[in-house]
Amino acid sequence: MLDSLLACATCANNFRGDGNAAGWSILFMLGVIVPMLGGVVFCMIRLVRREGSTLDPELRDDFDADA
Repeated sequence: MLDSLLACATCANNFRGDGNAAGWSILFMLGVIVPMLGGVVFCMIRLVRREGSTLDPELRDDFDADA
């Protein structure tokens, strides 16, 4: 009962039988989503670092100067 409330319709039907399609579909989704999110995070970190290295020192917010 709890599985059918927490899962989508496709996965809930697969949990009732011996099929392992739900496990493979979740593994496939993780295999696609995790690298995509990792790529986006990697690009954003790279953009921030490049912007920080080319920014004029007068325009920087140095929080460590006079704390």
